[in-house]
Amino acid sequence: MKILVCGKGGSGKSTIAALLAKCIAQRGYQVLVVDSDESNYGLHRQLGMELPSYFMEYFGGKKEMISKMMKAFPKGEKVELFDQKWGIDDIPRDYLTQKGRIRLLAIGKIQDFGEGCACPMGALSKMFLDNLEADGKEAVIVDTEAGIEHFGRGVEQGCDVILAVLDPSYESLQLSKKIDEISQNIGKPLYFVLNRVNPERRAAMLEVLGEGKVAASIPEDGEIFRAGLAGEEIDVQLEEMDRLADLLESKA
Repeated sequence: MKILVCGKGGSGKSTIAALLAKCIAQRGYQVLVVDSDESNYGLHRQLGMELPSYFMEYFGGKKEMISKMMKAFPKGEKVELFDQKWGIDDIPRDYLTQKGRIRLLAIGKIQDFGEGCACPMGALSKMFLDNLEADGKEAVIVDTEAGIEHFGRGVEQGCDVILAVLDPSYESLQLSKKIDEISQNIGKPLYFVLNRVNPERRAAMLEVLGEGKVAASIPEDGEIFRAGLAGEEIDVQLEEMDRLADLLESKA
């Protein structure tokens, strides 16, 4: 089961990814969390883990990735990084951190002024997920960058289900329409997770979304807020996350 988490900036993607990883791990799954957001430095702290060495370094680093892409694209060729399928256990340990049943892989981050775009990170995310196999009691949770650029790069092709995290804002509701459209076009199941909602906000959002694809409604939570503000591990159990995990297990 490979689950991709997306949404607009600030909607709570990383928080939902961390909560879901913990919830699924408690059910006996071996969980791989893939941090494919090149701009966000907080996911590892929400998981209570160290940030691992960037996976892009395994392939020579960002400059080497750019070089390979520049050589291949003018010829209409694809960059090939994998010569066989990988399982979670095939990922080099030097590029993982682990806590219990949860492992964290970070694709790469923007670090310096003028270093260029994040295209190599997006390309590696797509190739890695296309190549990765998750079997039985294994789950992969992908935390993406804000917006929908990852759809343009085809990252979702290597995933089984898409979760769009929506906060109570006009921007989130508008983005949900485009995410829904693209997900249908590529034949990937999509579910919405409403985040930081109370009954009034939830009702207002459902007037726009309908209920059919809403898989969970996460309330505002003071402990989550405090942990997020302090950059500490989020150690909260929510009934709605269990409902979401139930749904995902039923679709696996």
